[in-house]
Amino acid sequence: SPHRRPGPSFALAGPSAFPGRVAAVKLIALTGGIASGKSTVARRLAEHGAVHIDADGLAREVVEPGTPGLAAIRERFGDGVLTAEGALDRAALGSLVFGDPEALADLNAIVHPAVRELFARRIREAGEADPHAVVVYDVPLLVEAGSDLSWDLVIVTEAPAATRVQRMVELRGMTRDDAERRIANQASDAARRAVADAVIDTGGTEQATLDQVDELWTRLGA
Repeated sequence: SPHRRPGPSFALAGPSAFPGRVAAVKLIALTGGIASGKSTVARRLAEHGAVHIDADGLAREVVEPGTPGLAAIRERFGDGVLTAEGALDRAALGSLVFGDPEALADLNAIVHPAVRELFARRIREAGEADPHAVVVYDVPLLVEAGSDLSWDLVIVTEAPAATRVQRMVELRGMTRDDAERRIANQASDAARRAVADAVIDTGGTEQATLDQVDELWTRLGA
C-alpha cells in the first residue's frame, strides 16, 4: 500500500488519497533542499519516461492572467497587486501578506484549492495517456508543509551544505550569507531523510547523480 507522507507545500489537504488518482499510476514525491540537485534528478526521471509535475509551476499557472485565481486575488487585494500588463506583481502581493496571517490565509484559500484541482487534473491526464504512468511531483517544501498524503515513493536529493552554498553563489549569483540563510530556514537533512524511501546523493559529479537515478528507475521496474 502507498506510504503515508507529509504533503506538498501547497497544502493539498483533504482525503488521504489523491483526488482524481488513477489506481495503477505511481506517484513519486521528489524533494530536497535548495540547490540539492532536484532539477537534475527530475530531468533524468523524465528522460526515462516519468511525467514531471512541478509544484512551483502549478502555483504560477493558477494565477496567470485570465485565470479565476488571479481574478480572486485582485478582488481581495486590489489592483495594486497587478502589473501594468495585468499580470500578478508577486513583490507587491508579498509585501501585503508578509507578517499578516489573515491576509496570508486569504491568499492560501484562493491558491491552494486551485493548485489541488490542477494537480488532480494532471494526474488524471497522465493516467488516461498511460494507465501505468509514473508521475514525479517535484515539491521543494514537502517536509516543511506537513500535510498528510499518500505517495508510492519519496525521493530526497541531498548534498553537503557547503556544496549547495557554492552552487548558489556560482550558479544563482547569491551572496554566501544569503545562501547559508536560505539553507538554515529549510528543513534539516535529518528531517528529510526521515520521510525518504530513497536518497540521491548529488554531492559528487553529475554523472554519479544520474547513475543513481538510473539504478533507482531500474528498481522501480518502470
